Amino acid sequence: MATITVGVCFSETKYPNYPAWTRDEAIGVEIIELSWEKQNQDDLLLCQGLLLTGGIDMDPFFYDPQLSDYPNQPVTWNRIRDQFEIDLLNRALELKLPVLGICRGLQLINVALGGTLIVDLEAAGKQNHRNMGGIDYIHRVYPEANSLLKNICGIEEGTVNSAHHQAIDREAEALLVNCFSDDGIVEGIEWKEKQNRSPMLGVQWHPERIENKEFNPLSQNIRAWFFGEAKKFKI
Repeated sequence: MATITVGVCFSETKYPNYPAWTRDEAIGVEIIELSWEKQNQDDLLLCQGLLLTGGIDMDPFFYDPQLSDYPNQPVTWNRIRDQFEIDLLNRALELKLPVLGICRGLQLINVALGGTLIVDLEAAGKQNHRNMGGIDYIHRVYPEANSLLKNICGIEEGTVNSAHHQAIDREAEALLVNCFSDDGIVEGIEWKEKQNRSPMLGVQWHPERIENKEFNPLSQNIRAWFFGEAKKFKI
């Protein structure tokens, strides 16, 4: 019998990795797929946690309406997905539902709360963090002292995998950057003021497919934190 029900947002890319990482028979985790195609926003009311997944770039309409062309942009954006997930996030925050954002999910949280994105890291003179030839970019990250992320993972630094070409530029006013890469890219976010808000964490890497994810605290500890907060949630 399920003890936790988690809503996992459908993604056009590598979606099966997310429910595989989230599902846990030992503690009874049930997955509800939340999808712009189904428009099943109300299923969030059956959930004790929301997982915002990776995928294609957000439509710049949501953070820079004048922008229509940039390097490495997708063939087409999916504004319907963007709006669906922004609406899900806003509803989750109203309910104080635990939220975990991965890669695009981190970026969506930032944009939904009023932040902006670097549209292409290399064009901005930054290091490439893209997946190349099917292989994720591997690099070091450094959780900030006294942050929720540092408390969860319990490490000064660690190695993660990246597959993105965008990143947070200006963080939303309500957010605290809790982690940077070794080349200065924002790698994690949480609330500045956490009291009376949804438990929320966003990471730019992919804990659902990181190497040794069963033992890496930048995957396993985040997963355990998310489940722990979901167990405490009551509508």
